[in-house]
Order: sequence, then C-alpha cells, then structure tokens
Amino acid sequence: MLHLQNYIGGALLAPLSGRYLPNIEPATGQVFSQIPDSDATDVARAVQAAEAALPAWRLLPAEDRGRLLVRISELIERDLERLAQAESQDNGKPVGLARVVDIPRAASNFAFFGTAAQHFASETHFQEGVALNYTVRHPLGVVGCISPWNLPLYLFTWKIAPALAAGCCVVAKPSEITPYTAFLLSELCIEAGLPAGVLNIVHGTGPGAGQAIIEHPAIKAISFTGGTKTGEHIARTAAPMFKKLSLELGGKNPNLVFADCDLREAVQTSLRSSFANQGQICLCGSRIFVERPIYEQFKEQFLAGVAQLTVADPQEAGSRQGALVSEAHLQKVLSYIALAHEEGGTLLAGGQRVRLDGRCAEGYFLQPTVFEGLAPDCRVNREEIFGPVVTLTPFDTEKEALTWANGTEYGLAATIWTRDLNRAHRVAHELQSGIVWVNTWLHRDLRTPFGGMKSSGVGREGGLEALRFFTEPQSITVKL
Repeated sequence: MLHLQNYIGGALLAPLSGRYLPNIEPATGQVFSQIPDSDATDVARAVQAAEAALPAWRLLPAEDRGRLLVRISELIERDLERLAQAESQDNGKPVGLARVVDIPRAASNFAFFGTAAQHFASETHFQEGVALNYTVRHPLGVVGCISPWNLPLYLFTWKIAPALAAGCCVVAKPSEITPYTAFLLSELCIEAGLPAGVLNIVHGTGPGAGQAIIEHPAIKAISFTGGTKTGEHIARTAAPMFKKLSLELGGKNPNLVFADCDLREAVQTSLRSSFANQGQICLCGSRIFVERPIYEQFKEQFLAGVAQLTVADPQEAGSRQGALVSEAHLQKVLSYIALAHEEGGTLLAGGQRVRLDGRCAEGYFLQPTVFEGLAPDCRVNREEIFGPVVTLTPFDTEKEALTWANGTEYGLAATIWTRDLNRAHRVAHELQSGIVWVNTWLHRDLRTPFGGMKSSGVGREGGLEALRFFTEPQSITVKL
C-alpha cells in the first residue's frame, strides 16, 4: 500500500493531522494508495515555505529558473513509462494514451515555459522630447494552482510551469481522485534541485485543502481548472479578496460537419474527439451536428468506428477505452443516459455499464454511447456530461447549425469540418467559443491562448497569456 506525502519546503511530509484518504484504482475499484487528508494547517505551512523561498526565486535570472524547469522536463521524459503506468492506474485511462499524450505534454509544459520566460518582453513608449515610458512585470508572489482529475499531470504542470517561470512560488493541489503523478513529480523536483519552498504540493479534498488555498490572504492568485459550479464558488471567495483569477471551466463543445468535408477524416477525428479519455476531456466534442446530405453516411461510418472501440483493462496494450474515474462519476454519466431516453433520444450504440473479468471485475467501465433524435435544446444537449456520450443531429442550414452550436451556457471549444475556406473563417468568427479547430481537433501550440467564453471560464492560459497572468505590470515614466 502506497502512502503518498505532501511536498512542502523541499521535503516529503505527512499531513499534520495524520489523517489519510483512500485512493481507488478505477479499473479495479480497489484501494491502492493512501493520500494526505490535508487541511488549513498544512496549507499554512506550505505558504510559509513559499514566502521564505520567494525573495531569492523572484530575483533569480529567468535563464537560471528556466534551466531548472528544463531539467524537470528531462526527468519527466526519462521516467515516461513509470509516469504513464502511474497515470493509467490512478485515472483509469489506457496506458497507451498516457504514454503518447499526458506525460509527453507534461514534459513539454516545463520545457516550453522554461525557455519562454527568457523571451517575455515588456513595452517601451517614447514621447519625443518629453518622457520615456516603460513597463516592467513583477512576479505576483505566492500563487495557488488547483488542477482536475481528467488529465492529472498534464494540467497540473500546465499551471505550475508558467507560475514558476514568471518568478512566483506555488502552493498547488492536485485532485484527490488522481494524486499519484503529482506525488511522483515531487520526487523529480527534489532530484532536479528545485530550491526548497519554490513549489509546494498539498494533497487533500476541495473543502479541506482547496478552500484553505483560496482563502489564504498571502496567496495572490488562483489558477483553477474544473467544474463551473466550483469555479463560481472560488470566485465568490477570492474576488472580494482581490485575488487574480484564472478559471478554466466546463464545456459542451459542438462539432459542425458540413457536406463538403473530407468525410473519412471527419469521422475518424470525431471518434477521437468524442471518446478520447472516455470522453473525460473538457475539449471533447459531445454534440455532433452533421449537414443533412451526408448525415446517414456519416452516421453509418461513425457507428462502425464506435463498434471497433475496445473497452478493456487500461493496462492492456490494445485498450482503446479504459475506466471512468470513479463510481460516483460513472453513476452520473449513467443518469444522463437514462435522461436521454426520457427526453426521446434513440440509442444507436452503447449505453450500458461494462463488466470485465479478472482483476477489473469491479471497475468503472462504460460502453461508448451514441444517441440521435434529441432536441438541440434538451438537457442532454445543453449540460456537461463529461463521459463517453455523444449526440448526432442533422442540420439544414449554416444559420441553424450556428444557433444550435451556440445554444448552451458554455463556450470552450468547437470544431468545423469543411473544405470551404470562406465558410471556415465565417463560421469560426460566429461561434461563441474560445477555441475553434478547423479540420482538426486537440491540435496544440503552446504559444496560443487557451480558455473559454461564457460559463466556460475567465481569463486565458498558455503562452504569454500565462506569463502575464502570473505577473503584475508596473508602468514607469521618466521625464526627459
């Protein structure tokens, strides 16, 4: 039985209360580790360590900070297989997915921001014969980073790396459902020689450790990825304290397939965007709108592809669909499948819990599920399910497709499939989505801003946007 520890002040420490929480492997339904049930006392200790480390870290040249981050990236790459196996065990995702997406992208986060800080330029404005105005950006100080369970190490490092690169010290909390790779990252930070207190990782629940982080007066900013309701709670707590907030929240993403698309490519990528990580990615396209002339053809090919998706032990090499992250989440997704039936949907594929033999007999597995015949404004088409459930809907006009695509409170991402370049630009500009992909999905460029509109979030992550978030601009004017 593994006993994970907090990482505070450069050391691995037990929670001050001595309490631990069970950590369950989704594929088996069995407890495989114990994690610290940290509270406000542990967070206070982490903040104290971060404040002690801050003066030296913020004055360290960006190049030197960057070298340490790049070193962490190299250690993640060295331990890729170990981390991928841990991510699969902890989250339920196929180990192959963790091996090619989660862990490499975590390494890229540290490598990118380790060098990006050296290229982070400020502005100068010269008023001829009058004054020189220039802007400098100072690290905010101690910041809080709270990450979700669906892409554990990937999104954890997505927040930590730019904060450290900008010269901040961090108190971070991974999800209590998937803490394993964050603990392994602690060990790699110690090996890399990251100065004590620069990064502190406190494990625990949202009400226990998370609330203490957002309430602590010394923490100047909160970067959070998770559900919209939790984001609302964080905003109510942190906004009156004048903390900076970056909230990457839910999504109900549309996939618009026009008749002139490359049908084969649209089908194959839509299968991935529907069911990757068991649909537990905030960017998954759960509403697929298909222009009527190709609707039946798309449906036939899409369902043939769904039939080829293998639900299996995520540790097996051929597994295409692993386990959902928890029993509670599985039951939530099943409740939406029941709702789809109530709302008049026609089940085209899946819809049932999967019972495997052997070690995975008690795992949280679900068939990839497809419905059609649901109204665009029904609950299943408006609310975030966050599981392997998608709907197919034919449309007749571009205007109709746009109305339906924009008809939710969310506005995170959207995908357009068309060979018409004018249409691609026109539709993209009309979509109320922070991210729009044309003829692709989940294409990643770390230089671009990432985030959503409407209830999908506040602020942007990625590239210079992240470095701006973790710094405070100061304008200085020198009279000539």
